[in-house]
Amino acid sequence: MQKNTHDLRKKFWEGFQKLMPMLLLIALNGVILELPMWAQSLRAEGEITGSISGTVVDASDDPIPGATVVFQGPVGARLTAVSKEDGTFAFDGAPASAACQLTVTAEGFAEWNSSIMVAPGQNNTLPEIKLRILAVQRAVTVSYSSKEVAAQQIKAEEQQRVLGFIPNLYVTYEPHPEPLTGRMKFHLAYKNLSSPFFFGRTVAWAGVQQARDDPSEWHQGAKGYSKRLGAGFADAAIGGLISNAVLPSLLHQDPRYFYQGSGTTKSRALHAMWAPIVCKGDNGKWQPNYSQMGGDLIGYSIATAYYPGSSRNAGHVFQTFGIDMGLHVFGSLAQEFLLGKFTSRGKH
Repeated sequence: MQKNTHDLRKKFWEGFQKLMPMLLLIALNGVILELPMWAQSLRAEGEITGSISGTVVDASDDPIPGATVVFQGPVGARLTAVSKEDGTFAFDGAPASAACQLTVTAEGFAEWNSSIMVAPGQNNTLPEIKLRILAVQRAVTVSYSSKEVAAQQIKAEEQQRVLGFIPNLYVTYEPHPEPLTGRMKFHLAYKNLSSPFFFGRTVAWAGVQQARDDPSEWHQGAKGYSKRLGAGFADAAIGGLISNAVLPSLLHQDPRYFYQGSGTTKSRALHAMWAPIVCKGDNGKWQPNYSQMGGDLIGYSIATAYYPGSSRNAGHVFQTFGIDMGLHVFGSLAQEFLLGKFTSRGKH
């Protein structure tokens, strides 16, 4: 039994050895026949792709490095490249298609996109891709400081001079002036009381009183003149501080004359005549001029302490107050119709 099995295997092996050359020959012929078909298949596959290259620049033709270039081909075909330092990019194996989309983005620039066609086996060099600078909308916050504007207006008023040398501080030619702070009101009063013209005016008025022998209790001579001069400085300083600084700060009123400069003569005259009685408050509204009227009454009441006995009575105080109010009206009319023409106005 075992001998028969051995003989059978031997005969099978001998038969396989005889058939081996023939099998090898058949396999070799099959490979030879398949090689041209593989080559044709590879050649056909290479022909369905193409290459794309280009350069990304800005409006000044300077290259834009780091721009992202996205190629969107047929469904599922998406390629991405980044431009080099010289702005160039390339896609070496882009799928061929007649409807491809190229999109270029870069920080600070508007997006660029265009439809392109990729021909099989061709190298497509695109014209320069110019990106526009992205328009940036910036929110600018403009703050308005009433105090700063008022400070500039005060500086302009300090430069106002009648005939080039007489200070004209307490008039504003601004159509809508900003309200003054308390510190600005005291500053304006200081400027007025420290000007050379103030001293000259007080010296001259003391001379007028000396010539009139008013008040008579002080008599003539150097001693009488010195008393009149000292009283004149005291009157001007006390009245100026109280009427133009202290009360306006406490009552929030503006001590300046608001020049109208337009309208009929009647309206301008009424505006000027009402100025000593009606003033503008820091809130922009017109109101009784308590600062001016109260300042005059308080100043004349204090003056009774250093004037002689004939001036130390209520009748004299109110008489002087009435005369002073009339002078204020005259001064306002002069500001409205005369002094404005001869006043050099500062600018802010």
